[in-house]
Amino acid sequence: MKPKMHHPLPSLSTLSFTTTTTTLFLLLTIFTLTDYKANGATCLPDEEAGLLGFKSGIKSDPSGMLKNWIPGTDCCKWTGVECHYNSTRVQNLYLSGRFDTKPETTLSGTISPTLSKLKLLVGLYLLNLKDLSGPFPTFLFQLPNLQYIYLENNKLSGRIPEYIHDLTRLDVLSLTGNRFTGPIPSSITELTLLTQLKLGNNFLTGTIPQGIAKLVNLTFLSLEGNQLDGTIPDFFSSFKDLRILNFSHNKFSGKIPNSISTLAPKLAYLELGHNSLSGKIPDFLGKFKALDTLDLSWNKFSGTVPASFKNLTKIFNLNLSNNLLVDPFPEMNVKGIESLDLSNNSFHLRNIPKWVASSPIIFSLKLANCGIKMRLEDFKPSETQFYDFIDLSGNEISGSAIGLVNSTEYLVGFWVSGNMLKFDLGKLRFGERFKYLDLSGNSVFGKVPNSVVGLEKLDLSYNHLCGQLPKNKFPASAFVGNDCLCGSPLYPCKKA
Repeated sequence: MKPKMHHPLPSLSTLSFTTTTTTLFLLLTIFTLTDYKANGATCLPDEEAGLLGFKSGIKSDPSGMLKNWIPGTDCCKWTGVECHYNSTRVQNLYLSGRFDTKPETTLSGTISPTLSKLKLLVGLYLLNLKDLSGPFPTFLFQLPNLQYIYLENNKLSGRIPEYIHDLTRLDVLSLTGNRFTGPIPSSITELTLLTQLKLGNNFLTGTIPQGIAKLVNLTFLSLEGNQLDGTIPDFFSSFKDLRILNFSHNKFSGKIPNSISTLAPKLAYLELGHNSLSGKIPDFLGKFKALDTLDLSWNKFSGTVPASFKNLTKIFNLNLSNNLLVDPFPEMNVKGIESLDLSNNSFHLRNIPKWVASSPIIFSLKLANCGIKMRLEDFKPSETQFYDFIDLSGNEISGSAIGLVNSTEYLVGFWVSGNMLKFDLGKLRFGERFKYLDLSGNSVFGKVPNSVVGLEKLDLSYNHLCGQLPKNKFPASAFVGNDCLCGSPLYPCKKA
């Protein structure tokens, strides 16, 4: 949303009056305007009716989001309604839901076409309302000043209209998180003022229109989470200001197009994960000095990771997992990685890289099946407080996990199945946020402590645990293959 421009009236001390008449006229004007605001002049009756029509289309409002939308009151003061700074004309409608509150701030119903009465509407923001349904609201084509459409995370469905190009003043079109189907309409490429095009997490099919290259003002292009296929068009040299590019979770094939190299000066997020892309990772990606996030996971990339990656000194999130990549992995010069996932390639790292251990801000470390052969005590991160997720499964790591796990405060998940760890489970401390623990296929011993009962997922199978299990909700598969565990869900313990 563009910032509102405020133009306060000039102070009396700055005015130059030549006659008493002029003085009285200006004073009268100022006091009239002040009195106009103070007495709460209400919005236009037609616009009030348009908003109340929207409210009538809402069948459920559990949190009372629209409870102050009362006929006869000033609609400029209603929740989510913003009027122009020096008039009572509605300029923006902003309603955003939250799912983590009780009751949820959501709305169920349809978007009433009576909103077409808001003739000076600039922005329509209906975000995270969860249960707004119906087709793309065609009344939007009757609003000549509309620049911002954010209809995110609702249940709108059907096709995006082919005549979408009639919204000629659009700066942002965001339909993320709905149920739109069919192809991306080719006419969308005529919205040449767009700076953001966000169509992610729908059910769109077909290929990317080549004409999107005409949207030269784009800073944000996201098509993730659809069923788009074909190759990624080689049209990126058109975009001089693109900062976010997300095509992940589709069915794209082929190679990363060469023209993506032209985005190096400004691109901060490149997310192409969960497709069927192949070939080698391009060397030019090492020139993306502004890159914050690079996700190439779950593709078919092969060969080595380019040595040029050592130049990605500012990258915070790197995910190359689940490809066909091989040694050697380059030595990185990252100052502070936040999340790293190299799992399930053909790497033989032997040790957890030093540039990982030295990061003071890392919260997610996933190196499953990375050929690591070391004692876990030899991994000495400079900071463990912020770790949320650690996955070191399928390596040859020995020693104890007690020191690492017990030094974390916010750990949510710890996965180390299929290693050679040996320690007393009873000495492991679980923080308040701990939910997932997988120690299967190690040599962990001792008794199962009561503290595991509160976890969401647990796998302690195939270790050397013994004794009676605490009362728990987990299946027998979480405990099989140990030395002498008993109690539900395993066999009852023998009475002494």
